[in-house]
Order: sequence, then C-alpha cells, then structure tokens
Amino acid sequence: MNRVVEMERKVTKFGNSLGITMTDALKQIGLSQGDSVQIDVNQTTGEIIIKKSTKVVLPNGISKDFMDTLSNVIDEYDQTLQGLKDR
Repeated sequence: MNRVVEMERKVTKFGNSLGITMTDALKQIGLSQGDSVQIDVNQTTGEIIIKKSTKVVLPNGISKDFMDTLSNVIDEYDQTLQGLKDR
C-alpha cells in the first residue's frame, strides 16, 4: 500500500548548517544512521525527494561500459526476457 504520510517540521540550525529532523520518515523507508541517500531537488516545484541510495559497487573486472550495455540490452529485450522467465 502506497500511503503518503504528511509531516511538518521547522528548519533549525545544526552547527553552521540548516536542517530538519525526520527520523520517523527515514525509518519508514528503511534508512538508518550511516546509510547513503540520493537527493533530487526540483527548483521549479520546491520539492526535495530523498531516496535510499541504490548505488552498486561493481566487482573487479566489470566496467561501467559493460553495465551500461547490459542495461540497454535488458531494456530493449525486456518483453522477450519476461516471456522466457514465464515459460
């Protein structure tokens, strides 16, 4: 179930930085101290989207170019691959 939970917080000062506390919201998406996040800022709408980082460290010998090519092949042949999976 995708449920949007609205929270209102005040911007406060943390040392020389501005920030907000949102421990409950972070826990809801499975984040804890030390986890990496991806932050997308939409200046037009004023939205900030925080997502759990899905960055993967490639094993030795696997280049980014290989992964890009593999991703393109998967995108191009997605229906065929799904058909094989469902056999």
